[in-house]
Amino acid sequence: MKDFPVFTTQYGAASLIMKEIPYQKTAYVIIRDSLEPEKLIAECADFCLVCGAEKIYATGHEALERRPFHTAMWQMNCRAGLLADTDAALWPVQADTLEYWREIYNQKVIRVPNGAWMTRADADAMLQKGDGYFIHRGQTLLGIGRVSGDLIDWVAAVQPGAGADVVLALAHGASEETLKLTVASANERAVRLYERLGFLKTRELSRWYRISG
Repeated sequence: MKDFPVFTTQYGAASLIMKEIPYQKTAYVIIRDSLEPEKLIAECADFCLVCGAEKIYATGHEALERRPFHTAMWQMNCRAGLLADTDAALWPVQADTLEYWREIYNQKVIRVPNGAWMTRADADAMLQKGDGYFIHRGQTLLGIGRVSGDLIDWVAAVQPGAGADVVLALAHGASEETLKLTVASANERAVRLYERLGFLKTRELSRWYRISG
């Protein structure tokens, strides 16, 4: 299922994120321009439903504030020098471990608000970029994640209570002093973890509302 960067009707223009429909039955709508937003929202929702979406979330227009709130996406920042140390270590993803990493990711992402499924093509792109890691303590796998430059792009623990070590290991693998990550406000457990480690909310990136499902 492909995305529609520009979806136009007589009521305005939007972007439709459809690639999650085959995996999570979910679609996302970004309102770009409209003088009749309610009608545009309805048309976008109808199109997504026809394409197989069961849950649809939208952002980009104040008219959405009348709909049930889903989540806000926040950027959080922290100075690397303020973070605690950890004995957990990063093990780069290799070609022979790529599918295992993707399997863990997709098992975890289902429970993450606004989480994006990883296809094989996405995984191959990650391997080429070289920013995917397993996090181990000795021979014990603690979790997985991605980090590049100043961005921690994904965090998932596979052992109870290992989230802090996963984040700290990824942070110490970054190449910049000020680190950033993105988290959904609805993912309250992750927000509490990041705040406990020293990350602060610095910018609200978007607010999403449920328009169907």
